[in-house]
Amino acid sequence: MLYGYARVSATHQDLTIQIETLKKFGCDVIRSEKISGTTTEGRNELQTLLDFIRDGDVLVVTRIDRLARSIADLQTIAKTLKDKGASLKCTEQPFDTSDIYGELTMNLLGVFAQFETSLRRERQMEGIAKAKTAGVYKGRKPSLNVEEIQKLKSEGLGATEISRRLNIGRASVYRVLNAA
Repeated sequence: MLYGYARVSATHQDLTIQIETLKKFGCDVIRSEKISGTTTEGRNELQTLLDFIRDGDVLVVTRIDRLARSIADLQTIAKTLKDKGASLKCTEQPFDTSDIYGELTMNLLGVFAQFETSLRRERQMEGIAKAKTAGVYKGRKPSLNVEEIQKLKSEGLGATEISRRLNIGRASVYRVLNAA
């Protein structure tokens, strides 16, 4: 059986092209989600496929970076599939993990996906540093109202009650109070 998996990183991105490609490839079941690929944490649709896939089944993705953006996650997924007697195929990057050349190709593509993620993160950090130097980037606005926390504390309220009233974490209250 062919199982398709489609993923995009952001909620505003569209899965249509991936899903149509997987349908044309012949996938019987297609699971999709809108979540970052930098980790497998919280990727429930992927986990469902990995739990359900059986001997002789094939997991199909359009590109390897739709499955994983870290070589460690990719190898874990590949090992899970291999242990279950299943394999992995990509529609746009022709390889099949049922042979050693396919495994080699998959690992090379995984390294490049991880490298691309690292480059993007590095460029982002450089841009933020440059913007900070120019006084343009100031980060997000503080979400805590320090004055309100201190006012409630002066009224005799404890951290738990302050956090409840302001709908913030108790650790945040302690952080503000300890800084004062």
